[in-house]
Amino acid sequence: MASKEIFYNNQPFQLSYELLNPTAEDAILILHGWGSNKEIMKQAFGKTLPEYKHIYLDMPGFGKSSNQMILTTEDYGRIVALFLEALGVSPKIAMGHSFGGKVATLLNTPCLVLLSSAGVVTEKPWSVKVKIATFKLLKPLGFKKLRDIFRSADVAGMSHEMYETFKNVVDEDFEHEFARSRSKALCFWGKEDTATPLYTGEKIAGLIPESKFYPLDGDHYFFLQHKAFIAQTITEECKEQN
Repeated sequence: MASKEIFYNNQPFQLSYELLNPTAEDAILILHGWGSNKEIMKQAFGKTLPEYKHIYLDMPGFGKSSNQMILTTEDYGRIVALFLEALGVSPKIAMGHSFGGKVATLLNTPCLVLLSSAGVVTEKPWSVKVKIATFKLLKPLGFKKLRDIFRSADVAGMSHEMYETFKNVVDEDFEHEFARSRSKALCFWGKEDTATPLYTGEKIAGLIPESKFYPLDGDHYFFLQHKAFIAQTITEECKEQN
């Protein structure tokens, strides 16, 4: 495990990462989802794709990487690009799960692998709509603990910067960015995914000009049980991309 310090908007970021197969010529960058870290991605793919140099990165504010700024997905994309520049690596493939899929899309690598990527705004359940409406009604009254009362388990324990970042990215419409992608995209999705439902994957695959869609059994973390198939497909489909 290693770390690399980069500066973005005059702010230092200490980024934790790990390399596997460091002598391989072609590289694959593997990005985790929101609230996760590089370890789950390494658990899934660390023993696959031996022909590629693997780059596992804790994105800012996750795992062992620092963050003291309120960020957007575009900021994450720029920070990751600066990290790759500092490493002196231009990955042939960027793979991203959930939130990491949006960041991977911004990198414009020859091959893009999306694992139940976020980026399509979904209809909120009625219970969530009521919660949001109640929050908006009470907020002007100055209740200081509203954030702690109403925020979900997904953001429990977050710093102010990461909570505000979460609000920036959680309901972000990323359809335009998918539509202008020029990467060859492989879109893998869990059929029982409720966080990023199957229909959002179908929509993303339809937006990216050159894409293939693979619905697989499982939930939002379906890739843990389908790592061999995903790796084989990447080997076959991305080998011609330069």
